Amino acid sequence: MIQYILRVAKRFAVLLPGLIIAFISVRNIFPYFDRRLPLGLALLVTYIIGAYVLIPGIIRVVRAVRPARHLPLYCVTPDGFASDPLNVGLIGTRRQLITAMEKIGWHMADPHTPRYLVRFVASTLLNIPYLNAPVSSLYLFGRKQDLAFEKPITGDLGARHHVRFWATTFDQTDDLTFRRIHWHHRSRHVQGDNLLWVGAASLDSGISFVRHNFQVTHMIAPDTDAERELILNDLKKAKFINKIDGVKLGNPYRLVNRVWRGYLKTDGRMRVGKLKI
Repeated sequence: MIQYILRVAKRFAVLLPGLIIAFISVRNIFPYFDRRLPLGLALLVTYIIGAYVLIPGIIRVVRAVRPARHLPLYCVTPDGFASDPLNVGLIGTRRQLITAMEKIGWHMADPHTPRYLVRFVASTLLNIPYLNAPVSSLYLFGRKQDLAFEKPITGDLGARHHVRFWATTFDQTDDLTFRRIHWHHRSRHVQGDNLLWVGAASLDSGISFVRHNFQVTHMIAPDTDAERELILNDLKKAKFINKIDGVKLGNPYRLVNRVWRGYLKTDGRMRVGKLKI
């Protein structure tokens, strides 16, 4: 009974910022723009301000005051909600990682700069493939990804494979566990010669809405383990890795994420290969 009450309280806490912003939008924001813009445009501007600015802003403040506490099972969105499970790791340099991924058909995502965002919008409107399109930022203990790669699915512009990597250091032992992985030593990451690139691989399979603010976002295919195996099998076929080890991050679990009716499942393991390219 106590667990049920706590779960309901947490869900209400997530819903509360949306209710507050909805009230402010109806009472203040929409009337302001309704007096100055056509009805349709006023509704659109009110939606964008509420869903993409105000609600994420409130939640980020809450997360800063009360950060999430969990084992490194998954990365999170900028506003602190659970996102893709951590499921793949590659040991090597930054250059080895980029070279290996590109040689097996993956494209490194462009950064989030005005130039590339304009190109992304233009490619979407004109229905032109953009193989290096920027991907959204996800965070692991306060750090956004260091590198991201994507692979299009032929004949389906709304779907793509993608993986985000965070550079970490690790203890040189035969038995690699999550306790031997050092997440916070960022200053040494980019130049290090022997890094463990912790990755979250997943598949965009459609379009849906974020449950707490109705932003438009990608629906992720539930089986994230399949995406992990796709990467490792392609690297193994290309002879860029040989031995693959496993790191247990937790028990198998089903993760309900922030997307409406969305969930992810994983065996709770990160499989790790050492690059030799």
